[in-house]
Amino acid sequence: MSIQGKSVLVTGSTTGIGEASARAFAAQGARVLVTGRNEERGRAICAEIEADGGIAAFCQADLSDRAQCDRLVSETVQRFGRLDVLVNNAGVLHEGTALTTSDYAWDETLTVNVSSVFFMSRAALKQMSAQGSGCIVNTASEWGLNGEPGFVAYCASKGAVVQMTRCMALDHAAEGIRVNAVCPGETHTEMLDRMLQDQGGDFDENLRNFAAGIPMRRVATPEEIARSILFLASDDASYVTGTTLVVDGGNDATAGAYGP
Repeated sequence: MSIQGKSVLVTGSTTGIGEASARAFAAQGARVLVTGRNEERGRAICAEIEADGGIAAFCQADLSDRAQCDRLVSETVQRFGRLDVLVNNAGVLHEGTALTTSDYAWDETLTVNVSSVFFMSRAALKQMSAQGSGCIVNTASEWGLNGEPGFVAYCASKGAVVQMTRCMALDHAAEGIRVNAVCPGETHTEMLDRMLQDQGGDFDENLRNFAAGIPMRRVATPEEIARSILFLASDDASYVTGTTLVVDGGNDATAGAYGP
């Protein structure tokens, strides 16, 4: 894919889909700013990317603080001269209905999953508008398109990301800036692992039972989602903007629970 030499900022890139995306961009010749709360893990990822011949730098940030968003864009431009791609991937997951979701869980979900996407995008759009080009890829979720019982805050937040993606794409299409979202289905990340562990019992059995409800009978790997992000960010998707790319093993094609 045509990503060689581009300057890329990936939020939430010290684990899961974000980490896989940072590695995928670097493997294709992009210069990548890795960011997240875990400094030790972030620096280790950058060291591994550089050992493989890639270019990466780490900047620690907590995106619950909106001031960090402008700082990350400035840091990327300072290090790499420009910002070609922003991947808004940072996110949190809290389980609960409207009656059981705490104020803290609701506020953190909306702050990290929605507000940080807005403030990161706003900071990036200022830079991209001045350049006359750029691309934003937001990590939404199939749960932002279809509801999921017991996850009201997360579903609401990802639905907001889908709508932000569409609106920003329309607002900035004439400036040479593309904005898209990837909507992953169930993906084998630490977030999913925690959810399955919270169910109790045997973890491997929980995972098998979970995967049995997916048409492809397995969960995605972070690398599979990363390849979709890479495509949307690349010049191969030069006429794609305002779209939501669903990558969910067939879940969105069903009209209900998928049977054996």
